[in-house]
Amino acid sequence: MIHHIVMWNFKPEITKEEKPELIRKMSKRLCALVDKVPGLVTAVFVERPLSSSTHDIALVTTFKSVDDLAAYATHPDHVYVADKYVRPYVTDRACLDY
Repeated sequence: MIHHIVMWNFKPEITKEEKPELIRKMSKRLCALVDKVPGLVTAVFVERPLSSSTHDIALVTTFKSVDDLAAYATHPDHVYVADKYVRPYVTDRACLDY
């Protein structure tokens, strides 16, 4: 099993009022990829990290193999969700795969 953890901060121009709706949309769309992307086993969206955290939100996923993780990166459904619901609103991406 391969674990893929991605963390982001919101861009400075995203207001406190905008964040709950953006988080809702990100979580819904990213977690729904489990049923659409072959090899993606689980997806958990972290909406409320502890105050000791260095990032605002995170996505914790598991894949069957390294090849499945690589395919996920370019899968059209993943690219669509990332381009429409995530990338326009975030910065400071950090990733850990193991």
